[in-house]
Amino acid sequence: MCRGGRLAVAAGCGTLPGQPHHRGPLGRPLPATGRRRHARSLQPPAPPATPHPARDRGARPGAAPQPRDRTGSSGRSHRRRRLHSPPHPAPHHLPPLAALDRATGQPVRRYERARPGELVHIDVRKLGRIPDGGGHKALGRAAGRKNRTARGYAYLHTALDDHSRLAYTEDLPDETAATCAGFLTRATAWCAARGITIERVLTDNAWAYTKNTWRQTYHDLGISPRWTQPWRPQTNGKVERFHRTPLEEWAYRQPYTS
Repeated sequence: MCRGGRLAVAAGCGTLPGQPHHRGPLGRPLPATGRRRHARSLQPPAPPATPHPARDRGARPGAAPQPRDRTGSSGRSHRRRRLHSPPHPAPHHLPPLAALDRATGQPVRRYERARPGELVHIDVRKLGRIPDGGGHKALGRAAGRKNRTARGYAYLHTALDDHSRLAYTEDLPDETAATCAGFLTRATAWCAARGITIERVLTDNAWAYTKNTWRQTYHDLGISPRWTQPWRPQTNGKVERFHRTPLEEWAYRQPYTS
């Protein structure tokens, strides 16, 4: 039997039935907080929790804020690359940026006429004439400036068929209304010799294409005129792209001395 008092408590005889025998270093019963800590120490350690990735709830993929990286400059550069990485494949069934118009952001609508002669694109490309001995392209800016004279420009008038991509080009001295009207007459005859009847012509809103001389010419030839919208050269982009081809393969391919 326990004899009571401090000695009985120290000997462990003062516990009640069902009470856990948790005692401190001095043999005293542990309080509730101490018993909980003692129970945790007897349990095996839990595995480390895996952090859940941040969910992207924004309208653009990859635009959600990412967890901060406190590893220094290398961590900041890694986070910057991650935030500015290329976007994922187009979500929500949107076309890629390469298929959008830069000015309006709308999908590019490409077209092609059903038969030759149904629509002909006409445009003028202006090139500076090269002085004798070469210009700055061949001699450099300093030497080319000494050799510079008032040589004027060469005006490349081009008529391009929308369906067949057949092109007719002339090097003319200017781009006045009379010159443009004469070019349209010769281009119509050249296409007719190859079995193509021009029905419509598409031009920009240049000064020469709005004069009565131009209007009377296409009226006599039985051609219907079309004009592009102001500040929209993309509408006449087929002949614009054709002009880039001779520039890259002929005009700017090598330096010329005359």
